[in-house]
Amino acid sequence: MWKRVPWMSKSFAISAAKFLVSVLAVTLLASIGGARAESDRIIYAFHGDTDGAYPQAGLIVDKDGNFYGITQLGGGNGGTVFKLTAGGTETVLYAFRPRTRGRQPVGSLILDKRGNLYGTTSEGGRCTISRRGCGTVFQLSPVGVEALLYSFQGGSDGAQPFAGLIADDAGNLFGTTASGDPYGGGTIFELAPNGSETVLHAFLGGSDGAFPFAELISDTAGNFYGTTFGGGGTGCGDGCGTVFKLASDGTETILHSFAGGNDGTNPWSALIIDKAGNLYGTTLLGGTGCSEGNCGIVFKVAPDGTENVLHSFARGKDGAEPEAGLISDNAGNLYGTTGAGGSSGCNGDGCGTVFKLTPDGHETVLHAFEGGTDGRGPESQLILDKAGNLYGTTASGGSSGCNGYGCGTVFSLRR
Repeated sequence: MWKRVPWMSKSFAISAAKFLVSVLAVTLLASIGGARAESDRIIYAFHGDTDGAYPQAGLIVDKDGNFYGITQLGGGNGGTVFKLTAGGTETVLYAFRPRTRGRQPVGSLILDKRGNLYGTTSEGGRCTISRRGCGTVFQLSPVGVEALLYSFQGGSDGAQPFAGLIADDAGNLFGTTASGDPYGGGTIFELAPNGSETVLHAFLGGSDGAFPFAELISDTAGNFYGTTFGGGGTGCGDGCGTVFKLASDGTETILHSFAGGNDGTNPWSALIIDKAGNLYGTTLLGGTGCSEGNCGIVFKVAPDGTENVLHSFARGKDGAEPEAGLISDNAGNLYGTTGAGGSSGCNGDGCGTVFKLTPDGHETVLHAFEGGTDGRGPESQLILDKAGNLYGTTASGGSSGCNGYGCGTVFSLRR
């Protein structure tokens, strides 16, 4: 019998990074690619309470080249939504307080044509079953006026949306929750413009998958694709995770159940899809690259469910524990981050990397974070401009604040 997931602690939530950059954001970013970035340039280092701390989601960008993102803490400790100019001037658009308005955003934002931002908070809201709240969906106007679109109740409607949202042309929002009754394995939900929520799928645990921490993606036929951190089989205790498809008629298909070990364990990130329908992603653990067998992999899943391990991380200089999803360029190269490895810093475990993986499986570490002013622990998906510059966030480092670990950074990196 599948057991209901317990409410996650703050430390667990802080490490729950999930983010998928929308095609719109990457397209808009191309407009700012005229100037080459210096290698590993810190655009902004967060300092703590007033300007935010721990940016775990990735960035989006508007037509004028301004970046937008979230910090999980700061702003009175409920987290913030920030705007950052290409020149490095930061503005806190919104600080989450009081608790009933949501707190601790983890997933990435999306942006509509009118400049409104949409996102989720993993806690807070008007929920009676948990003191911390069950999470929210919110809208933020260009001048920082927040509207609470939905407050999860923790029952059949789901709870704890760690991931960001995607939207259709009619303004409907789609996302995932990591928990919630009746089964405790999380949900896929739709939120209409009038605020009406519909659960499209409730994960049962076991072979059905459980705990979707990542954003959804969709194809032209209206099918959704995603990952679950747990479930899918009998390995790894409660299952090693899945890659799933949810058809437009609500039928769920498990495309791949991870078996642990060589096959990979616990996908924590969103997927990307190519023109042939192949899906690409990462698992946090598993693989054959390191002696403990828990450094993570990059994988490809074909439309028929066949999985191919493209790279097993080896820790050390190679990187380890990729929490974020991937992006690709026109040549089919994949880019991503690892939360550990890459250097001898950060208590010997490494402070994380930015890597490139060619179509033939050759990996190059583009940057190894040192843990100080250059940041540490990247947990979010990258974005790429037309000049070849990569942009992302690190969850800590960059300053002397936040108990000496640093409060996180926004960085650019030349490929």
